Amino acid sequence: MAFVHLHLHTEYSLLDGACRIQDLVKRVKELGQTAVAITDHGVMYGCVDFYKACVAEDIHPIIGCEVYVAPRNRTDKVRELDSENRHLVLLCKDETGYRNLSYLVSMGWTEGFYIKPRIDLELLRQYSGGLIALSACLAGEIPRRLRNGEYENAKAYALELAEIFGPDNFYLELQDHGLPDQKLVNQGLMRMSRDTGLKLVAT
Repeated sequence: MAFVHLHLHTEYSLLDGACRIQDLVKRVKELGQTAVAITDHGVMYGCVDFYKACVAEDIHPIIGCEVYVAPRNRTDKVRELDSENRHLVLLCKDETGYRNLSYLVSMGWTEGFYIKPRIDLELLRQYSGGLIALSACLAGEIPRRLRNGEYENAKAYALELAEIFGPDNFYLELQDHGLPDQKLVNQGLMRMSRDTGLKLVAT
């Protein structure tokens, strides 16, 4: 079974992604991988080009986005409380998921924009159908709480997301780029998986 990249930024993640879509898909093919996801930061600009490039190389395209979740509500814009957002990776399972993700990203820009295009848990509760969620990188809410030593609070948030998306559509995301904080967070995520039964995924 081949590894599949489920958390990946392209040239459309400005100042962050380095992968050019055409080169990316060709490299995925060279590595013998059969699928790949696009999860640019807060945007879906690259999805059509990505889809076409994947189809041309017989690679299964997984459309997604790493969204920004407001710490409170998407309409709250008090600098001291709302200037830091939380990352969450969303992947489409089907057409319903694609429509919901498109709507969420649009709402982030039109209703929730404050420094970044933000959504909130209220929107996620309404438009979670057809979506799979991953707990994201160190900038996700669950890793943030684990880094702060708040294991029970992190677990409570994870269970809330599992309730929103369904336990089969929410995953605790493990990453290892050699960062000490990631090793700490991964230990907490593995403990959380044992305690709750929530599934793990490596990205």
